[in-house]
Order: sequence, then C-alpha cells, then structure tokens
Amino acid sequence: MKVLIALTYYRPHISGLTIYVERLARALAARGHGVTVLTSQYDRQLPEREEQAGVTVVRVPVAARLSKGVIMPAIGLVAWRLVPQHDVFSIHLPQFDATGFALRGRLLGKPVVVTYHSDLLLPPSLLNWAAGTAIDVNNDLVARLADTLVAYTDDFARHSRLLSRYLDKVQVIPPPVELPEPAPEGVAAFRARHNLAGRGPVIGLAVRLAAEKGVEYLLQAMPALLECHPGAVILHAGPREAIGEADYLRRIEPLVAQLQDRYIYVGALEPPRMAEFFASCDVHVLPSINNTETFGLVQVEAALCGTPSVASALPGVRMPTQMTGMGLTVPPRDPRALAEAILAILADRPRFVRPRAAIAAQFSPAATAERYEALFEKRLRRRSAA
Repeated sequence: MKVLIALTYYRPHISGLTIYVERLARALAARGHGVTVLTSQYDRQLPEREEQAGVTVVRVPVAARLSKGVIMPAIGLVAWRLVPQHDVFSIHLPQFDATGFALRGRLLGKPVVVTYHSDLLLPPSLLNWAAGTAIDVNNDLVARLADTLVAYTDDFARHSRLLSRYLDKVQVIPPPVELPEPAPEGVAAFRARHNLAGRGPVIGLAVRLAAEKGVEYLLQAMPALLECHPGAVILHAGPREAIGEADYLRRIEPLVAQLQDRYIYVGALEPPRMAEFFASCDVHVLPSINNTETFGLVQVEAALCGTPSVASALPGVRMPTQMTGMGLTVPPRDPRALAEAILAILADRPRFVRPRAAIAAQFSPAATAERYEALFEKRLRRRSAA
C-alpha cells in the first residue's frame, strides 16, 4: 500500500504532532508500505526532498507565515502530482491546506483519513481571530469530506468542538509512543552532566515553551514545593524558541529568573537522552491549559521510564494517567492543586509506578500502525465496492 501523509511541520521540528506522525510514518514503512510525507520547508536549509528511515519526505517552500501557520503557494501543484501516486491520503489537522488536500483526495477517488490532533487556539489579535475563524471553517469542510476521523481518545472526541459534531465518523486509535529503556549508567551520567547529585526532588518538564503548555503555573507552584522540599529543582527539556511564541517567552522570563538555580534547562534532546531525562526525574508535570493539548505523549514517555506524571484534567490529557496508572490529574491553571498533587506523589511514589512492558505494548508504534493499516484497508475495500 502507498500512503501519502500531509501535515504542516515535520521533523526536525519538535512537537507532539510531528513526533506522532514521524513514529506512525516509520512504523508503516517498517511494515512494508510506501510512505511519503508532504510538509512545509519551514526552514530554507532543509532539503526539498529526502529519505528518512524508509520514508520519503517532500517539503514545499514557504512564502509567508501567518501566526503558527505557513503559506505555500506551490502546495496545490505538488499535491495534484502526489495524490494519484498513492492509495490512501492521511491528513493531519490542524493545517491551513487541509480542505484542498481532502478535496483532491475525494476527486481522485482516494480514501481520506483525517487525524485530528487538537483544537487550535491562537493568541488574541484581530489577525489571529480571522485566521482562527478561517481554520474552523476549513476544519469543518475537511470533516465533511473525510471518510474517517481519527482521535486519540473517545474522551477528547466527545469534548472537541469539531469532533463532537462528527462522532459517527470518529475512530479512536491510541497514539504511538516509544522511548528506549534508560540504562542505569546512562542515567547516572546524565545526572552528573547536569549537576543533579545532592539535589532534589527533580520535577521534570518536557514541553516546548508555548502559551498552551501552562509552564507559568508550575513556576508559581514552586514556592509551596520548596517549603516542603528545599532542594527541589525543575528540569526542563524541549525547545525554548517555539514558532510564534516570542511574546510568551518574554512573559514568563521574570518567573524563571526568580527561581535562579532552581530551574535547569537541558535543551531539546534525542530519544536516548530523553529516556535518561525522564528517569532522572522524581515526577513529571504537564500543566497544559486548553484543548490544543489533546493527550500529552510525554506522560506515556515518562511512564516508560518509571516516572509518574501530574497533568491537567483536560479532555484527553487526563487519560494517560488512567491508562497507565501512573499519576494524578488536577484542574488546569491551579498552582496550589498542582503543588499538592506533586507532593502527594513524592510522599508515596511507589504507589504510582507500574511495570514498563504493559505500557510499551499498549502504545507501541507498531500497534498504532497496525490499526491505521486495518483502517486504510477497510476504506479501500469500501471504495472498491462502491
């Protein structure tokens, strides 16, 4: 089977969406399928075409940016060329070009499977309001054109302002999550490299610095944590310069400065180092504040490394701790509740730790790819019968 996957940002960009699609694409390729990813050349230094782990990546030059989105005048022509060469079109929302993609798929007789990763909330401004309204209309048209809408969880689908209107088209497929098992010597070296010896507890934060991640609420929770644990530190992994988030970064810098050496930034890490990062943490925190966070893959990554999480009780985001048994959820935007949950886990950490094997099997990219494969084959059979 030949699968065309379309999304706005692909690797080396880092976000939950890009990591999801990278894992899915590589897992489908490993199962013997021909996989092409159609995406933006958001950085001009990236090649317009390359092979990555059996996946063909086609990048279209960017002419302009609109908030977190991009304008690619040539994307339509490239799509007209690629769609006929593939059996199935897998589109990942949100993205500006999705309606044109879905329409091309339908006109050319290809099954259109749309994975909806999150609702989109842009920073307040007149331009962003117009863009957000256009995207909502775009998403609705895509949902109408799609054969199937894929959601991470039923919980998110029933609360999403888009998916809740098309539940008859929704199929739930758990997201692909993998991380190498951290070796004790690697963890020890990581802790030594970042001067963690004699400090702690270590509170992990694995996010890019974006407004929807709610990092300020963890920063505001720190005084209460330091009262009980004077050696506590925040260990932050992830990109600091997220696209379209310069204002947010400036806004939280004073909070970071107040913590001084209680905030340690280790940068964006490759998977082996991320495993060491999570294993170095006593608890991991995901303080997201709205439905742009659909699930929180990092919660499962932390669980794979033996680290429980505290996450916001948002639709979808509250599910990983239930599915793994490793952690607690709290109301979003509540520093006191966040601090209390962190302290509860630190006080009885073994109660929140589960064996790795069952979690790895539940979320393996191979299992996710197998479910997509079955869905694609089902849609192809229906198209053939029609």
